[in-house]
Amino acid sequence: MNARQGRGPSRSRLWSLSEHTLVEDLPESDQLVVLTRWGEIVIEDRSPVVTESLQRMSLGPIHLENVSTLERNPQEEPARQLSHVLGRLGCCVVQSLGLDADTGPLLSVVPVTREARFWDPPLVEPDRAIVLSRYATLRPGKSSLLLDSPLTDFSVVLHRPNAAWVASSLATPTSIEGLRSQTHLAEPVLADIVSYLVASGIVLVGDWDIADGQPHFDEDDDSSLDAWSYYDLEFHARTRHNRYDAELAAASQAERLPVEPVVKPPPDGPRFPLHRPDLERLTDDLSLTEAIESRRSNIDFSPRPVSARAIGELLFRVARIRWTRLTRTGDGIEYVVSDRPYPSTADLYELELYISLDRCPELPRGTFHYDPGAHSLTLVDDSEPALAELLDTAKVAAGCDLRPAVLITMTSRIARLSWMYGTIAYSLTLKHVGELQQTFLLVATAMGLACQAPAIVDGTADEALRLDWPNEVSVGEFLVGFEQ
Repeated sequence: MNARQGRGPSRSRLWSLSEHTLVEDLPESDQLVVLTRWGEIVIEDRSPVVTESLQRMSLGPIHLENVSTLERNPQEEPARQLSHVLGRLGCCVVQSLGLDADTGPLLSVVPVTREARFWDPPLVEPDRAIVLSRYATLRPGKSSLLLDSPLTDFSVVLHRPNAAWVASSLATPTSIEGLRSQTHLAEPVLADIVSYLVASGIVLVGDWDIADGQPHFDEDDDSSLDAWSYYDLEFHARTRHNRYDAELAAASQAERLPVEPVVKPPPDGPRFPLHRPDLERLTDDLSLTEAIESRRSNIDFSPRPVSARAIGELLFRVARIRWTRLTRTGDGIEYVVSDRPYPSTADLYELELYISLDRCPELPRGTFHYDPGAHSLTLVDDSEPALAELLDTAKVAAGCDLRPAVLITMTSRIARLSWMYGTIAYSLTLKHVGELQQTFLLVATAMGLACQAPAIVDGTADEALRLDWPNEVSVGEFLVGFEQ
């Protein structure tokens, strides 16, 4: 745990606890409780060296050698006790590299998963091949650059320009010797920066092929990664593995984002009230089992139109607002929730529906916004080219010969979720799209309509629907008509 010595400036290994980690001293039980974002960790060892070290680490990076109890008792046993405790706290121990001549660290390796483990900086030989993982990302944070990868349990905060330079220079394979010829950094400092980056798992160590001199890394042969694009793997890791930055946590979002209204204000334009069916009189429906068993994924639409009555019944049974009420968070933030036939996390209902009509005799051709409170449609665009583009895109995505009679586009007012759920908001909205599509599929099938939920990847809907991007974005589609 000593400062790293060698030629060049004196380097220091610094220690701290991750942001929002709290240490509670429980003298009545001879225990310490460390509160992390993943839950409590009970430390049975309440020795002076452990207690003082953790309390000081919760305030920021420290030299463990400067802990007074270690200075007074430099024996091996207190240091071993502390190492054991730090090993248990791997998910919240931040390890930083500092120069004694500077006032702050060069870089910090921050755990971002529950599975993160305590580590010692590895020794990387000067001639070994090193490179950034192809899944690494360099991006700005609060006041420093952040180096991330969905494949590792750590994120690296690059506090100083020289650390950022080393990291960015690893975009192509090189070595410590190769980097040394390009920088003014002393070799020990350069080697330590590389060592910490390798310990994070974001920088890989490999070998140079003797035959052709090309580098080889284990990641190159990992076939399990071939099915993943960087974007999908990063999205999965951040939304399923609870990997996020402290400044983007839901609590801080709630403080700075206003709560979106429960219903989007209806746009200007002609309004068309929709049919409201009497649910108790719906006796011709298929049963739930019959609807599930008869549902089909691939269909061909016929030229037959869909009536305004059927459109009204479908929207009423799937997406209308049944009630609203005022509620509040534990912090006293008030917001309105609603209840609708399809489910939504915490009753927030961030999805909006736009109805594009190709064949409906009782309503004009065009695209409408659906008001789930008033159960009505408002015409937002009667442009024939815009309508044709939306319907043709849907037809191609569905693999059909004819346009669908009705195209339902689902959009998300993402702020309706993100103020409460932070960085998992978009993941939640995609789940809600699936829930809404499934509800549409079953109800439409029960009504005798043909339907399909296509995988549309064209982004023209955002412009065609005149959305206030990125406050509202298209996230899914649903096609309705009659089968050929």
